[in-house]
Amino acid sequence: MINLDWYGWNDQLNQLKEESMHRELPHGRISIVHRTCYEVVSENGLIQCELTGSMMYGKLDFELPCTGDWVIFQPFEGNKGVIVDMLPRERTLYRKKSGSVSEKQAIASYVDKAFIVQSLDNNFNVRRAERFMVQILEANINPILVLNKADLGFDGERINEAIKNLARQMAVIFTSIHQPQSVLQLREFISKGETVVFLGSSGVGKSSLVNALCEKSVLATSAISQSTGKGRHTSTRREMVLMDGAGVLIDTPGVREFGLAIDNPESVGEVLEISDYAKHCRFKDCEHINEPGCAVLEAVNNGKLDQEVYDSYLKLRREARHFSTSEHEKRKKGKSLSKLVKEVKKRKTNF
Repeated sequence: MINLDWYGWNDQLNQLKEESMHRELPHGRISIVHRTCYEVVSENGLIQCELTGSMMYGKLDFELPCTGDWVIFQPFEGNKGVIVDMLPRERTLYRKKSGSVSEKQAIASYVDKAFIVQSLDNNFNVRRAERFMVQILEANINPILVLNKADLGFDGERINEAIKNLARQMAVIFTSIHQPQSVLQLREFISKGETVVFLGSSGVGKSSLVNALCEKSVLATSAISQSTGKGRHTSTRREMVLMDGAGVLIDTPGVREFGLAIDNPESVGEVLEISDYAKHCRFKDCEHINEPGCAVLEAVNNGKLDQEVYDSYLKLRREARHFSTSEHEKRKKGKSLSKLVKEVKKRKTNF
């Protein structure tokens, strides 16, 4: 028998289940998502589940179950089952779907903390970490910057200068699987019942950190590449594992791009602390580009606001606005189409 409290089950989730018409059926948490199959951790072990037709064809892609979701399922023999309902999501991390304008993709749900993992080599990129942080905070998830492979030689002064703005928004920790004390320090950020998701590019060592935290090999890793000196990334799916005596860890595949999926573009300014200056602008609708009396531009010119942070703000705000506008238009068209379908059905009924 598995204690689902270890996986984050609590009284609030139990209350949500009581509101479901399927409340008499067993529940569990999505551990791994395959194309048409879901591995669900339940009190009776791991269940291989599929979706009902109404769920599969009645939901948009981003509404389908993702790793971390809590679901209710109808069990069958042989550890098989069918998911019949999904509890309302909370603290869900999304990103813009690659190749799309306004579609988003659910990465993980019921997340308490997100470890933004970067390695202290050529992978280190402050702007990329900034991008992750904006989306994470938008989801009301606590971000933590993990600078991995600290056993490599790196310029500490340069790194600390580069992350000074990020360090005001989130905790920063230097780690290495070859430095056990740093792994123990990272473990202290994970409490019992909490869910932590690991995010970052390929080759930064996310899976190796998960294995080190679990003190055993729970995720596959590749050997060091002779050409680059990096571990070749092997994660191809989002996978949830339980850390003994602590919380739930979700490893994610390395991402080359992480497009923002934000409904409120103005939150970008709040996260990057642009709003602290913007409130002193002469005009309330100041765009902080070339307006007279712009306190943001003044802060850039006098060195109070880093030029690179300001440039990043403009880029991320533009991207967020584009997604938000496209999403709004898509919803508007969807409502119009739904209204048209209802009118057609009504006319047919009257004949």
